[in-house]
Amino acid sequence: MAEKQKQQFYATGRRKEAVARVRLMPEGKGVFIVNGRDFTSYFATIDQRIQAKRPLAVAGLEENVDVSANVRGGGQSGQAGAVGLGIARCLVEWNPSLRVTLRREDLLTRDPRAKERKKYGRKGARRRFQWTKR
Repeated sequence: MAEKQKQQFYATGRRKEAVARVRLMPEGKGVFIVNGRDFTSYFATIDQRIQAKRPLAVAGLEENVDVSANVRGGGQSGQAGAVGLGIARCLVEWNPSLRVTLRREDLLTRDPRAKERKKYGRKGARRRFQWTKR
């Protein structure tokens, strides 16, 4: 009784301080789980949901694949971006012909923006200490 092994594809997505480990299972039913919770309950705003699901929408596979993501670090917005990048990388691993489509939508590029470090002699990264004349 040999069971048919389901294919799974793994990828990592990063954004700001967030790191997402994404697992994509083709021939699924559209189930999307993030950190053991339902996708809609984890990402509160519609913008975050759209950002995370965008690679699936561009590829036209929202209802055909199951996604499971484990996200650590950062905030909600960074985590949504990390999940989106991880899904895009999984899709390219599964079907290399999607690379052109996803690249055109700028979904395979890691967003390099991160928090700027604090400098000495400053209150923050750029803010100066208050100056008083007397």
